[in-house]
Amino acid sequence: MKFSESWLREWVNPALSSDELAHQITMAGLEVDGVDPVAGEFTNVIIGEVVECGPHPDADKLQVTKISLGDYSSTTVEKGELVSIVCGAKNCRTGLKVAVATVGAVLPGNFKIKKAKLRGVPSFGMLCSESEIGLSDSSDGIMELVQDAPVGTCLREYLDLDDVTIDVDLTANRGDCLGIKGLAREVGVLNSKEVTEVEISAVKSTIDDVIDITIEEGTACPRYLGRVIKGINPAAQTPLWMVEKLRRCGTRSIDPVVDVTNYVLLELGHPMHAFDLSKINGGIKVRFANKAEKLTLLDENEVTLKDKTLVIADEPANGNGKALAIAGIFGGLDSGVTTESTDIFLESAFFAPLAILGKARQYGLHTDASHRYERGIDPTLQNDAMERATQLLLDIVGGQAGPIVEAKSESDIPQTKNVSLRREKLDSRIGHHIEDTKVTEILTRLGFTVNVEGEGSATKWKVVVPAYRFDIKIEVDLIEEVARIYGYNNIPNIAPKASLKMVNKKEAIIDLAKLKNTLVNRDYQEAITYSFVDPKIQSIIHPNQEVMTLPHPISSEMSVMRLSLWTGLLQSVVYNQNRQQSRVRLFEAGLRFVPDENAENGVRQQNMIAGVISGNCADEHWSVEKSATDFYDIKGDVEALLSLTCDAASYEFSKAEVSALHPGQTAQITKNGQLVGFVGTLHPELERKLGLNGRTLIFELLLPEILGQKIPEACDLSRFPANRRDLAVVVKDDVDAKKVLQLIEKVGGSLLIDLNLFDVYKGQGIDDGYKSLAIALVLQDTNKTLEDKDITDVIDRVVDSLQTELKASLRD
Repeated sequence: MKFSESWLREWVNPALSSDELAHQITMAGLEVDGVDPVAGEFTNVIIGEVVECGPHPDADKLQVTKISLGDYSSTTVEKGELVSIVCGAKNCRTGLKVAVATVGAVLPGNFKIKKAKLRGVPSFGMLCSESEIGLSDSSDGIMELVQDAPVGTCLREYLDLDDVTIDVDLTANRGDCLGIKGLAREVGVLNSKEVTEVEISAVKSTIDDVIDITIEEGTACPRYLGRVIKGINPAAQTPLWMVEKLRRCGTRSIDPVVDVTNYVLLELGHPMHAFDLSKINGGIKVRFANKAEKLTLLDENEVTLKDKTLVIADEPANGNGKALAIAGIFGGLDSGVTTESTDIFLESAFFAPLAILGKARQYGLHTDASHRYERGIDPTLQNDAMERATQLLLDIVGGQAGPIVEAKSESDIPQTKNVSLRREKLDSRIGHHIEDTKVTEILTRLGFTVNVEGEGSATKWKVVVPAYRFDIKIEVDLIEEVARIYGYNNIPNIAPKASLKMVNKKEAIIDLAKLKNTLVNRDYQEAITYSFVDPKIQSIIHPNQEVMTLPHPISSEMSVMRLSLWTGLLQSVVYNQNRQQSRVRLFEAGLRFVPDENAENGVRQQNMIAGVISGNCADEHWSVEKSATDFYDIKGDVEALLSLTCDAASYEFSKAEVSALHPGQTAQITKNGQLVGFVGTLHPELERKLGLNGRTLIFELLLPEILGQKIPEACDLSRFPANRRDLAVVVKDDVDAKKVLQLIEKVGGSLLIDLNLFDVYKGQGIDDGYKSLAIALVLQDTNKTLEDKDITDVIDRVVDSLQTELKASLRD
């Protein structure tokens, strides 16, 4: 929010410079983004009056004027002298009060005003426009001042142009500071100064005209106030002081009625809206939009209103009411105030934040009103805003005001909150003791009603939170307020005291960091991607799967929750490949979100670890042969993770079909029949759709299924030699090598200490449909040296079992 420093100082005026004030506000948690002058640097610009204005004798577009500067005098202008100035502005006329740059004046950009001749007529200065003195970017003519502007006065002093605009970047929880009133209250607390609030008195109604108001959706709109004002002067002009205040807060002047509502929004932080009374048929109803209902907005765009969009509609006797505005967001064109409006209906309402949140974005809008309503406004401020706006309107455009009509749903209006603050919790959180009296003073100056109980370490502050501080809900919120106002820079730097304590940790649980280090040691890099993903990309990776859609997404590209970590990782690979990174190896640990009616809140959150590799096995090097990664590379990485469990044999890899993966290069990983995860090569069609370069391999595992490890048991080391025997076994192609190894391990008994498949052969000497598996068996006993008979018995049992159960035979 931008605000004028001079406007703020009308409310509270601390003895601080502009820079000191900006620093103080920043240190209080309201970060200042910039401090900028409200006008350009200029000198010797005086308020003058056009006493003569006639055509130039030799130029159709120029006028020759005589300007009175009153009692002003300088080295170039004598007191009471009329100054002759040639002007080309169309709006120059006799009797106009203008900004005069006299000879010797310096305008923004170091532009010096000198005596000149324009088409033969001497000119002793220049009549300035707003853009020429840095008050605006462009202007249509010379600056027109109000008729009571004092002639001969310095323009900079008259308009208080030695002011600055301070731009504050407020966090979403501090909606109470989106107005001069809230900011002044904050500055007053920080400097222990009283705030001089604007005087708001009830405007006495002079007519009896009213409009009936009906609230259909009380939870969305707990309170709605309306007032009829008739007989306003549509030709009236917004006073310069208001135009200037609006400009310095980044708001353009439009017309008096709109300017007043914008002024109240900036002053009190409360949005308002004005309707043309003649365009309202019957009463006012606050309701949700009807199906396919249309509305032309003030920006002349027609929108089809969506479900659960709160609207302000009229309510004629026949019941066919039309939407007049999107509540709390944007007005409608047809019911808007125009230069011909003489009767208006003024609105001041409290809309619940959840009813407005995200709605503006659905229509591609972001307005000052929606910005405030989404964050929350004071639910008790509606009457003050209405009276203040009425008072200003009657002063500027005249007219007669009717009584205020209020409709409300009392049970839906936010109630005052009671929060307790304990001394023990306050000291432990900030690590510093603040005196009881100081804490009480801070809470009181913040507007809280405070009751202190107990003493010493048992002191407790019972606080009633004011309505405008809707962000204060729990004890730590009060702790933050005390520390913030006390000043973070006033809290001494004290090293925290800590003592070592043995942690009870189960040996059977693997630390996640151990898994991450394993992947890092295998040349992976950890990635952190968003849990919100693009629905289009996710639907390519996980087609026909139900997803959790966010009601108020950051953007359309981040509108659904991820079904796996693959979506973010694959996008990261594309991002890196587009920046000439041909070899990418990434992993991530995090949650996936699977819709499940039986789960808490309808979504099953599962901890996962996933990885992706692309490019060559190793970086380019003269001593390393260039080789692209394949399925067995990433399978080896997965096996390295499973080996940490000391129970890798319990995990089984088997063929699987996953829509995102290559049908012939995909494996599912199970343990005791439970699915653990998948590993495989990305489907070529998917690589094309995602824009990936080359083969991409990926895995994903359920973390809870691999974080448990088998506790190692100590055993004797054998002092006797090991014996190796090799078997060449011929089996059918459809027999997995895994089954062969599992059967040998089962039959081999305690003497079999190692087993290794070292060759697979198909070709000459092997019948079609068969393959030869070369397997090494290592046998050893802890009590004696094995004899040939012992070894032969084991080998015979293995061969017999292979022949019986798998129809295998020894290769000739």
